[in-house]
Amino acid sequence: MALTQLQPRYVLAICLMAMVCTSCLNEKKGDLFLPDGFEAIVVVDSLPGRARHLAVNDNGDIYVKANKPIEGGMNYVLRDENNDGRADIIKNFGPTASEGAYATGMRIHNGYLYTSSEMLVYRYKLKQGEMVPSSKAEFIVIDSGQPREHDGKPLAFDGKGHIFVPFGAPSDACQEENRLPGSPGMKPCPILDSNAGVWMFDENKVNQFRTTDGIKVATGLRSLVAMTWNTQDNTLYCVGHGRDGLSSSWPQFYNEWQSAVLPSEAFYKLKPGANAGWPYYYFDQMKGKVMVNPEYGGDGTIENTDKNIETPIVGFPGHYAPNDLLFYTGDQFPARYKNGAFIAFHGSTIRAPYPQAGYIVAFVPFVNGKPQKWEVFADGFTGKDTLVNTSDSKHRPMGLAQGPDGSLYISDSKKGKIWKIQYKGNKESFSEKNLAQMKARENRTNIKNPDIIKDNLEKDKVVLGGEKLYQINCRVCHQQNGQGDGIRFPTIAKTDWVNGNKDTLIGVLLKGLEGPIKINGQPFHGAMPKFSQLPDRDIASILTYIRQNFGNKSDSISKTSVTIVRQRLRLLKRKEMQLQKEAEAKQKNATTLRK
Repeated sequence: MALTQLQPRYVLAICLMAMVCTSCLNEKKGDLFLPDGFEAIVVVDSLPGRARHLAVNDNGDIYVKANKPIEGGMNYVLRDENNDGRADIIKNFGPTASEGAYATGMRIHNGYLYTSSEMLVYRYKLKQGEMVPSSKAEFIVIDSGQPREHDGKPLAFDGKGHIFVPFGAPSDACQEENRLPGSPGMKPCPILDSNAGVWMFDENKVNQFRTTDGIKVATGLRSLVAMTWNTQDNTLYCVGHGRDGLSSSWPQFYNEWQSAVLPSEAFYKLKPGANAGWPYYYFDQMKGKVMVNPEYGGDGTIENTDKNIETPIVGFPGHYAPNDLLFYTGDQFPARYKNGAFIAFHGSTIRAPYPQAGYIVAFVPFVNGKPQKWEVFADGFTGKDTLVNTSDSKHRPMGLAQGPDGSLYISDSKKGKIWKIQYKGNKESFSEKNLAQMKARENRTNIKNPDIIKDNLEKDKVVLGGEKLYQINCRVCHQQNGQGDGIRFPTIAKTDWVNGNKDTLIGVLLKGLEGPIKINGQPFHGAMPKFSQLPDRDIASILTYIRQNFGNKSDSISKTSVTIVRQRLRLLKRKEMQLQKEAEAKQKNATTLRK
């Protein structure tokens, strides 16, 4: 990729895919809300491939992981040549193929730039003076199979030659049928040996595989994106994503309000052998208790009795989506921030009919190694007061990094914006007064627990027919506006899947769908449950509503069409079972003859 120079003094620089440079925003806060004394510089306003995690080298160069394919590679490097905090030169490099929407890791360690895609952990040797590494990529850890949901791979190092990599669980709660309402959980869960945990590898050994080279050091973790090593107590820490769908899967036990705020996004101190409890348990931050999941006999009131299950050190509200974790070790910020934890919350997707929540950077003070009550450090990413749909948010905070001068960097996955947060006040006089503005923001809809009646966005709305069925069965993932979140859940607006062949669309609802698939050029690896439990008339109503809303203008789908496709699928299933029986019989006969 050719060098690209950006001149941040101009509002717009026409270069590198019409990249928008640092703009003339609020000079002190960068459109964010921060504690008094803190200021924000917009390093870059937008990167074409957007941004996930980032790392800052000792010379101030910023390395960024994109989450969208771009010509030249999904790894960026940004340099500030005149020391004004803004990027003057931007280059991108790395594999030319897509590394996936969950491409996650970006860490600098022992002179190497370590990064990860959904299926690989690799590194480049960083040489003095180079922006783009001239060295070849070394593949450190290789995943097997196809990309799956929860395949993000954040990275952590213990300083003793080990790298830690999580492998997420391609499931919501290890049900017999993933995400199918009422489906019981499997016990023992068959994927706990190969997934849902953290593995330790040799940071300098190439071509390692989880099954042959990794050592599992923690289990019971469904999805990890926020993970780091704390050098103060030499321990691995993480903030996990909780499971989904309490009310949609178990409406007899959980209402929509409970499903919006539960289960907790839990902050764990992961000692060797730690078990966070997934899929059998979840943490209820309001009760302060580890609870039994409904797939395993829970009903919202039954508490865990297994003493081997970890209790989180902090419980955050549900679906905030923790996507990075950083222990601050610099000296630029006031003393209250030293050795405390910053957490980037990417923001919820499945809180309807309540406002979406998260979209903040939180801070957890640590006193004598013990976590204190968490607080809001940075807000304003949503750009609006009440967020109905995930896609309505202006920004989504994603990655965190500490600069050599003690500044804090925050990346945004929506536009690829990057902020540099600095403290410009008097450190000695910093007090609770400096936090007053942030405490006042704790009552905002993206932060507080919603009021069960007042904050229900649909309390006065009358919905009938297909729209009502859509809200019950589909809205939680695809959103009220049908746009999804662009990463886990795809749009259903103006796509071939919706407006194309009717039988294919009907089959998706009857059979479910599991990635990888591409929609409008964007890959998705999530799992959509089947809705064959719904009667034909309801499936027809849902699909007709979808095909005639969200900008779609296709004709309706009849109950008879659904019935025909259902019958066809049943016949196909019978044929598959018959062929399987015949194959098993042949195998049995062949075994008998050999004997």
